[in-house]
Amino acid sequence: MTSTPTGRRVNIDGLDSIAFDRTFRAGIRDVWAAVTEPDRLARWIGAWTGDPSTGSVDFRMLYEGDEPQPELLTIQECRAPHRLALKSQVPGQELIWHMTLTLVEHEGTTTLTFTQSVGDDPAMAGGVGPGWDYYLDRLVVAESGGDPASVDFGDYHPAHEQHYLDMFS
Repeated sequence: MTSTPTGRRVNIDGLDSIAFDRTFRAGIRDVWAAVTEPDRLARWIGAWTGDPSTGSVDFRMLYEGDEPQPELLTIQECRAPHRLALKSQVPGQELIWHMTLTLVEHEGTTTLTFTQSVGDDPAMAGGVGPGWDYYLDRLVVAESGGDPASVDFGDYHPAHEQHYLDMFS
């Protein structure tokens, strides 16, 4: 699979961020389920445990090597099935990622816009950009009936790193 960088620079609440769009031939509730329900989420990125009604869940990426660090996802806003805003932090680390998922449906087609902050260090974009292009392409493959394992991270990183670094230089 040949990949192309798809992210664009945006400012979300004063934070430099990268935004990505993916479009699905599916209703908004189906796409919402793909990005929030544990069994569907596990097919393309990772798994969460806990009770979201407490305001946070533990999350572990499943395709980040042998020992990915667990993260605490704090739910800042949840307006199902339209918007989810999260903060992600690895316990004991200072870095906090701000992420939003916004879904819009038009005539049976749903567009997901995902954004993630790049922190105070623009060099973070060199990892964030290729990483999310990879994971969101895995989501598209999973939701179209394909095998997400067919998406190779080597097609994204380091090939797209400079593109995202240039975006924030």
